[in-house]
Amino acid sequence: MSDQEPRSYVVRTFGCQMNDHDSERISGLLDADGLLAVEEEDDADVVVLNTCCIRENADNKLYGNLGMLKRWKDAREGRQIVVSGCLAQKDRDIVQKRAPWVDVVMGTHNVHRAAELLETARIDGPLTEILEEAVLDDHAMFPSALPAKRVTSYDAWVTIQIGCDNSCAFCIVPSVRGSEISRPYDDIVSEVRALADQGVTEVTLLGQNVNSYGRDLQLDKRRAGEDVSARPLFSELLREVGTVAGIKRVRFTSPHPKDMRPETFAVMAEVPTICEHLHYPLQSGSDRLLAIMHRGYNAERYLEKLHQARQLIPDLAISTDIIVGFPGETEEDFVRTLEVSAEADYDYAYTFMFSPREGTEAATMEDQFVDPAVVADRFARLRVVVEHSAVIRHEARIGRIEDVLIEGPSRRNPEVYQARTRQNKVVHFRPKNAIRAGSYGLVEITEAAPHHLRGILREVTSDPSHKVRIPVASM
Repeated sequence: MSDQEPRSYVVRTFGCQMNDHDSERISGLLDADGLLAVEEEDDADVVVLNTCCIRENADNKLYGNLGMLKRWKDAREGRQIVVSGCLAQKDRDIVQKRAPWVDVVMGTHNVHRAAELLETARIDGPLTEILEEAVLDDHAMFPSALPAKRVTSYDAWVTIQIGCDNSCAFCIVPSVRGSEISRPYDDIVSEVRALADQGVTEVTLLGQNVNSYGRDLQLDKRRAGEDVSARPLFSELLREVGTVAGIKRVRFTSPHPKDMRPETFAVMAEVPTICEHLHYPLQSGSDRLLAIMHRGYNAERYLEKLHQARQLIPDLAISTDIIVGFPGETEEDFVRTLEVSAEADYDYAYTFMFSPREGTEAATMEDQFVDPAVVADRFARLRVVVEHSAVIRHEARIGRIEDVLIEGPSRRNPEVYQARTRQNKVVHFRPKNAIRAGSYGLVEITEAAPHHLRGILREVTSDPSHKVRIPVASM
């Protein structure tokens, strides 16, 4: 073996859970190639920026970071910068034109090539590799099939699908992630079983549109003349994952309202391990805008399915996404969003001011862009409505004993621990003694805020079952 010190790396992630999961795979690949993970750029030889392009300021954030990283790179010979993810997929050669000191630009379809591209760039110089679509190979196509370095050892993302076949007018995801491709059913279940064997107790099934999972698999079987069940494959997958021995909690994200089916609600109600939380994106309460957005549902249908879910699943928490100021939004459209939001009675909501993304239909509607001052006013009014609902629903939990997964000390205050309920609500408490992350406990809720709960730990009900990695020093 060489006496040379191993190189080190940092991965910085922007955006959604899909990017979080991709970053775990990039880290796993770099680890497998002999690099060591470090916390700070100053200690690293390689910095990976795994980018997102959903928001308009994502471009500014990326190129601002790259400007600072130029000084970092110049400070020590041999340092490398990698730009990956959705913004890299979108901008392609533009990245290195604007920041020629970047060594590797790679897209969303070649995560599996991270270590190889990094080494090639060391020898041959800067390169850009953007694949137009996923490579038809399980290990390349689905990040979950690659080596992983998870941030935590007690929970895990499990990719069940990549890409998206929807055509939402505001969304660039189909352009940068490609068409929907479902991962083979048995591969997913096998991965969950393997994770459970490693001590993972919570899994989140991940995809751009999880509840359309399997649609392409069933279509392929029909074309081949095979007999295919009429039942939605996602609900079957959810049920089987939920019965894997050792798994205590199952979550999924993100579903699409137009594809929500009663079979999914039934499985959520029947299988104890499936958490009582549904992320249910509204985007707008205006039927007129929903049609322009190509969302495939109207407000009445949206609310009808939400009510069905709440009737079937006791104590269900609902979260959502809402866009304010979509092109052409009138005051009447916005008031309808306020009305639907109030009726939906959300536990929490992710609210966004519209920002145009190049390559989307909405970006071409410049003549209908809403005055930014009007958008800001509406945004503030919407926050009042959704936070009012959140506070009321959180206050209703005061006095309850919540089953929580303990995530460990808070970043802001290590004396305060953070935990998460089955409804995906954050709970803060002060323990008497140190508790290992991944433990389960019972917390009595004593206070409520719009975005979190506070409580008193009554009992630790189970210790974590995942293995603790103990570093071994070489002699």
